[in-house]
Amino acid sequence: MALPLSVQNTYQDLVAAHLHRAVAEIPGTPFRREVAGRGYWYLTRRIGDRVSQRYLGPDSAEMRERIAQAKDTQEEEKAFRVRCSIMVAQLRAAGLPRLDQATGKVLNAMARVGVFRLGGTLVGTHAFRLYAAELGTLFPGLLTATDDIDIAQFENLKLVIDDHVDPSLPETFNDLALSPAPTIDPKNRPTRWRMPGGGTMVEFLTPRMIDRQGIVKLESLGVWAQGLHFLNFLIADPTPAVALYREGVLLQIPRPERYAIHKLIVAQRRTGPHRAKARKDLDQAEALIRVLAEHHPFALLDAFETARDKGPAWDNAIGRSLKQRPEIGGMIDTIGA
Repeated sequence: MALPLSVQNTYQDLVAAHLHRAVAEIPGTPFRREVAGRGYWYLTRRIGDRVSQRYLGPDSAEMRERIAQAKDTQEEEKAFRVRCSIMVAQLRAAGLPRLDQATGKVLNAMARVGVFRLGGTLVGTHAFRLYAAELGTLFPGLLTATDDIDIAQFENLKLVIDDHVDPSLPETFNDLALSPAPTIDPKNRPTRWRMPGGGTMVEFLTPRMIDRQGIVKLESLGVWAQGLHFLNFLIADPTPAVALYREGVLLQIPRPERYAIHKLIVAQRRTGPHRAKARKDLDQAEALIRVLAEHHPFALLDAFETARDKGPAWDNAIGRSLKQRPEIGGMIDTIGA
């Protein structure tokens, strides 16, 4: 069901407010650093005899504009919270998915210590839920039910991000009653953290290359992550989003077209006890592609062709999913016709 334009505008205003605040709330002097031909923005500040640096994000026209605005106007925190809380309430009343209390507490805590500022990307069904606001369309409830929180990050971001979460995630999780989940890793490196009694679980993921071991350290986040194939396609060039909890939680999610195509791939990778999730993968892909084919057709087509060009494994997985759901292939074919 399509959302009224007024609701979509309110959500965009909420995201814009959080993005401006993300720069303004960190005291310091912004400066640009170049690494391997790309620019990255930091804030530097002196605390006593020590100079610290905080990572803001990659260089872009939008980032430079936000920095310029932050220099001119520093929004009062109380006013920001009141204004954004009103927008969140309006969006919730319009039927947009909201976070339950446990998930909201965890994501809000991760946002405050810098997980998403430092490149962490919310993936999985919690990300899918946020596409309702991003695309202005409500999706069926069964497609959005979930308890787990999946966070992905490129391991090689440590080469360009000279910063880390503060306080550490183990400290933060301890305050939230999250503890490392049992692991079969012989070195006992936890990639999942769980609340007692089988409650909310957080899992950390990273793209897995052919010659890389399954578990790697995400240095800026200070946690171990499980390597997965095809994840590099999903989390490339993520987009900002605000989850509905309190005054909103600023994070980042995959672009919807990449999420949809990624689901076509992973649906064919489900084996054993995970095969039941393949239907949900295809349901989410179909729901997104139906909206994207109408409103963002060329972004969808570009993601589709990019994935198929990455090699036989990618192409074969997508092809098998399209055989199972020919209506998806039909929608994509219509774009290229």
